[in-house]
Amino acid sequence: MIHGARQGEWNVVRRVAAMAMARDLCAIVVPGTEVARARGLDLAAAGLRITASPRHANVLLLVDDLPAALLDAAVVLYAQMMRPRLILALGGDGLPGLNADVAAAVSQPSLDAAVVQLRSALAQGAFHPAAQDFHAAALLARIEYTCPMHPEIVRTAPGDCPKCGMTLVARETQGGEAPTPEPFPPSENDPPAPNAAHVHDDETGHAHAGHGGIDHSGSQHDASKHDASKHDDSKHDDSKHSDSKHSDSKHDGSQHGGMDHGGMDHGDMDFMSMVDVTKDLPRSSDDLPMDWIDVPFGPVFPGLPGGLSLTLTLDGDTVAGVQAQSLVGVTTRLSMTDIEPHHLVDGFERLDPLAPVAYRFLACRALEAASGHRPAEDILRGRVAALERERIASHLGWLAMLGCQSGFAWLERRAAHLQRACLQADFHALMSLQSALLALLRRLNRTPLLRARLTAIGTVGAAPELRGPVARASGMALDARNGDAAYQALAFAATGRAGGDAFDRLQVRVDEIRHSLTLIQSAGDLQQPLPCQAEAVSGAGQAAVETPRGEARLQLTLEQGRVTGALLQTPSTHHLSLLGTLLAQQELGDALSTVCSLDLSPWEIML
Repeated sequence: MIHGARQGEWNVVRRVAAMAMARDLCAIVVPGTEVARARGLDLAAAGLRITASPRHANVLLLVDDLPAALLDAAVVLYAQMMRPRLILALGGDGLPGLNADVAAAVSQPSLDAAVVQLRSALAQGAFHPAAQDFHAAALLARIEYTCPMHPEIVRTAPGDCPKCGMTLVARETQGGEAPTPEPFPPSENDPPAPNAAHVHDDETGHAHAGHGGIDHSGSQHDASKHDASKHDDSKHDDSKHSDSKHSDSKHDGSQHGGMDHGGMDHGDMDFMSMVDVTKDLPRSSDDLPMDWIDVPFGPVFPGLPGGLSLTLTLDGDTVAGVQAQSLVGVTTRLSMTDIEPHHLVDGFERLDPLAPVAYRFLACRALEAASGHRPAEDILRGRVAALERERIASHLGWLAMLGCQSGFAWLERRAAHLQRACLQADFHALMSLQSALLALLRRLNRTPLLRARLTAIGTVGAAPELRGPVARASGMALDARNGDAAYQALAFAATGRAGGDAFDRLQVRVDEIRHSLTLIQSAGDLQQPLPCQAEAVSGAGQAAVETPRGEARLQLTLEQGRVTGALLQTPSTHHLSLLGTLLAQQELGDALSTVCSLDLSPWEIML
């Protein structure tokens, strides 16, 4: 009866704990919150609290159908989450081999309903006895051995460093196969293995281990002092061997226990100087030998675009090397040949979730160039307005990311709220948001700490490969809208700065938000780009569109009304290659701010 009562109390405790966790849903978002905002989702309004650490999350939120490389990263995040944990998939299926607990469409009403299901599932099944463990192969630990002075020496078993003779140190590492370096043969100069046992002559009846690995086979001990019947190993003092005569070494007053070898003659044992020990270590800018470490940031990291895998080699807190790649690039999704035109347009809309209107517009214009079709003027003006609305929303999303990385919580909240409002606004609603948008821009100019944070870092000089705000902040008047008749009819004027640093890029985007509002007001309406009719048409054409990150170009070939070839150029592809030069010798905080200031979209990077 007592046992039953206690079991009942425990069941109550579990139910109360499960209900408490169901009320506090903490989500980590893959690819990132910027994609969720760009899709018009308000996660906080749905009842989800966003966290950057998988240790603090009980919901893994997957937005859209994700590429395999990003799903592999999500598997690692899920394995690091504490139980109970759930998977919410919006527009996708879940993780490889692990279905989503709740699946829904990518929309705010679907998200709201899915969160209600999440709460119920968490309250009912948080402590279910049938719950199974989940392990990610990348997190499986193994032990390897390395030299403290020569980190490139890695072995699968204990031993000594072949370069300096130091004892290899064990360390724990994760994932992958254990290293299989080439074996090195033992040398006569190698130091003896530590703690090697030695045994005295059988006459003494005394056997014990360890005098620093020194061979005592030639020692002369007084047998009268080692009576087997009276000897107590627990009282044995190694210091009594100080008078022993060793065959290969002279121990003048040495004490084996403390390893004091002041008078020891080490014979043939070689000891390296610090110059020799550190000669193979990497060097910092001041030519000092350093132990560099590789630190990953992403592909899910606050303040950086989701899907960007960034690894910085750090010399202390200074960047010594950069490795950057996109896990969600364009290669696999641009295999659009022998398809109908409207399928091409729909595919380009899904190409980059951060700029779907711009790439849909690009596909429509390329089709029109290949088929010789020109839309009416009111349609062209409506397209311009729709593209400029997306430019405003994209720059607001970038400001929210900047606020997250820089610690300006007010900027992150306000910019994210206005971004979602712009994406859902028609022409009249957007005009009513104009005062709130301008108020945010004025506050940015009155934030001197933001200016100090971004000035004189990540300076980019003028170069022909630059595009978009990055180019215009470096004094270059590169803008695909300059030669566009529809834009010129609306009195378009490109903005620019000359300094080329992160603060200039901020100012360019602020100026563009203001000018985009003026262009939308002049256009008078917003229209979604629609593909033209191109049945039985053959031809080739190209088009350029100024996306929020710069000019994108598309060349198309049509044969009998079907797309048979497509060649795309995007702005983020070249900007990614700037990181190696831009981040070199920057402090870590400035380096991350520099990456953020470029406003890279991993989705449009050509792999």
